[in-house]
Amino acid sequence: MKQGNVAILGTGAIAALMADTLNRMPEARLYAVGSRDEARARAFAQKYGAQAAYGSYEAVVADPQVDLVYIATPHSEHAAHALLCIRAGKPVLCEKAFTANARQARDVFVEAERRGVFITEAIWTRYMPMLALIRDEVNSGRIGEPRMLTGNLGYAIADVPRLRDPNLAGGALLDVGVYTLNFALALFGHDIARVETSCSRLPTGVDAQNAVTLYYADGRVAQLNSSLEACLDRRGAIHGTQGYMLVENINNFESLSVYDARNRLLRRVERPAQITGYEYEVLACLRALEKGELSCPEMPHEESLRVMELMDRLRIAWGVRYPFE
Repeated sequence: MKQGNVAILGTGAIAALMADTLNRMPEARLYAVGSRDEARARAFAQKYGAQAAYGSYEAVVADPQVDLVYIATPHSEHAAHALLCIRAGKPVLCEKAFTANARQARDVFVEAERRGVFITEAIWTRYMPMLALIRDEVNSGRIGEPRMLTGNLGYAIADVPRLRDPNLAGGALLDVGVYTLNFALALFGHDIARVETSCSRLPTGVDAQNAVTLYYADGRVAQLNSSLEACLDRRGAIHGTQGYMLVENINNFESLSVYDARNRLLRRVERPAQITGYEYEVLACLRALEKGELSCPEMPHEESLRVMELMDRLRIAWGVRYPFE
């Protein structure tokens, strides 16, 4: 695999984590960083060893040495920045939530397909080796027929300005709730017959905490909770007719424990050694680009769109709407 030159749009915490990851990957390197503030871009480049620093996103996508652009800007900006990259012919790895709403996601995918440019969503859990292992265990019959799934993810981070701001598509759903939804859809699929949901709000109007119940056509149920105001246990569980399994940290799978109907531990698997966990999505992109593909099989465009449509559905039920919609 040819070493890929990766450029990062944005200089926040997620951009820093990706920069650290790239610096420890032999298959890729941090080549460039872009910000609307050139001083910030230069400081970031100096700290993480990027070769190029740009004071505009347009300058990043104009650089012929860039092989892949990682978008690490606020949710509200993802669609515009993805379209900027696509129109410049640059492959894109766009941080979750993919866009602010499903309409934006459709526009981005249509433009990418029309121009023949690669794009995928950086929902890192979808690319992790542990997800395949969890799926195999769910399908193994060890816990009988899976009938219920639960997922919790939350942090006491409601004071973070970006997460409070409706103009930046803030709220618990797009930041942490997206992981609980992806956990459910990755393991139980999307044949959802009914959705029940409610949320509490921050004074700014975005969701602070939310509860979502997905009722599947075959009777299975997924109960999901996310929060910006409380530290939830980060656990996922799949309950079957003959036992259950617990997943530690659905935001970055740490372990899987399988129990029988008498609560006896049958199997425990720790996650394999990793750099940060971000390396898997980068490797998936580089593999797809090497094959000339326009998406990653780990997170097809239609799956990203299904997640966005479901999040739109939840926000409609809550009456949460972003000012720019």
